[in-house]
Amino acid sequence: MSTQAHEHWDLEIKPSGNLFDLHLKDLWNYRDLLWLMVRRDFVSFYKQTVFGPLWFFIQPIITTFIFTVIFGRLARISTEGAPPVLFYLSATVAWNYFADCLTKTSTVFRDNSGIFGKVYFPRLIIPLSIIFSNLVKFSVQFILLLIMLGWSLFKHENVHPNTYILLFPFIIVLMAMLGLGIGLIVTAMTTKYRDLAFLVAFGVQLVMYATPVIYPLSAAPEKYKTLITLNPMTGLIETFRYGFLGSGKFYSDAFLYSVIASIVLFFVGLITFNKVEKNFIDTV
Repeated sequence: MSTQAHEHWDLEIKPSGNLFDLHLKDLWNYRDLLWLMVRRDFVSFYKQTVFGPLWFFIQPIITTFIFTVIFGRLARISTEGAPPVLFYLSATVAWNYFADCLTKTSTVFRDNSGIFGKVYFPRLIIPLSIIFSNLVKFSVQFILLLIMLGWSLFKHENVHPNTYILLFPFIIVLMAMLGLGIGLIVTAMTTKYRDLAFLVAFGVQLVMYATPVIYPLSAAPEKYKTLITLNPMTGLIETFRYGFLGSGKFYSDAFLYSVIASIVLFFVGLITFNKVEKNFIDTV
């Protein structure tokens, strides 16, 4: 009998398969690499910094302070009765997670072309590691939000957490899917159109003002409400804030739209990424 019949291969390279074959089994087999990448992102970003992980707290605190002074006291934009600090902090923490996932995922091909061209591993490992490493950052900032929320409850301020808080894990998953999906679409397009990377860098900051971060949806002019609601993050942030603070109301239509848009963009991003990663190294 030929010795080839007894040979066992750890990896078998085959021709390009179906567009919808996402190689999810490979992701599980390379899970150790995923956690290694998460640790690398977490350590390298704050290595040789003076404050280190304290930047997790410093960034949202400074942002919340500026929003409170400019939009809360000077512009006097409504917070629907919620304490201004909690109103801005809750939206800032949620928006930062989505924005970080989007901006860092949108340059995956460009930033990791050297690794992709030398060794095989499921390419989706890199963007997934970005999602999980940002989740660590979000968790730290969320603890800050809980501390401020507990202090407001202790002082009997106008804060009323409700049953919609149970949607919190679902909202986080949707924000991750939305940021990952859009980011994968953008990074696939940047293999040919490098300008998109610059567009995303400042475009995310502009889109924040089209999202109820510094204002509630109820305070937006009627002629712009429909346009603002078309932003998938609108329903997620409004629901996130309503569940923890009880300010405003639950916009069921906006939330349902956000759910559908997040899922659709997520799968479109996966399919686009799967198609481009097969031959991107020739154009990047």
